[in-house]
Amino acid sequence: MTATITRHAVGLTWLEPGYMARTSHALRSEGRVWLVDPFADEPALREVESLGTPAGVFQLLDRHNRDCETIAARLGVPLLRLPEQASDTPFDVVPVLSRPGWHEVALWWERERALIVAEAIGTAPAFALGRRAGVHPMLRLTPPRAQFAACRPSMLLVGHGAPIEADAATALDDALGHARSDIPRLVTSLPQLLRR
Repeated sequence: MTATITRHAVGLTWLEPGYMARTSHALRSEGRVWLVDPFADEPALREVESLGTPAGVFQLLDRHNRDCETIAARLGVPLLRLPEQASDTPFDVVPVLSRPGWHEVALWWERERALIVAEAIGTAPAFALGRRAGVHPMLRLTPPRAQFAACRPSMLLVGHGAPIEADAATALDDALGHARSDIPRLVTSLPQLLRR
């Protein structure tokens, strides 16, 4: 299945349609390009080549191996797996979650007001439940409010779902603010979501 490719102000996103809408990003800054949780899609990777010089591959979630290692080797760039910091990049690392079975960091790009989140927040139907964005179903009882409190993004790029390219702070606030109250909506939506 070929991914849908979207160009935007900070690079491009490729999305594999489906229930969880697996999504990857290529982020461009000053002629250098960082890939985030990439999966192999040849048309998308050809588009990435036109953005600039590859500088690194980020893996933001422990279980998001996807094709990170293979693509980093193919491009001859470092694999930055769950980094504690991102020196020599335009990003700040935001610790999201560290517990058995789930280790996740996010990236905050202050200059672009862009927040890049692998799993805790998504825009795919299983996350959003009719909103612009939503909290991962397994984190709804303990949403990561404090982790993202300092981030007021204009753009939200997620590991599952389409990018939010404007007024992302409102979408993020809405997602975090309704994480628990939307649990009944999640339960009633499961049969429909699972049929997709």
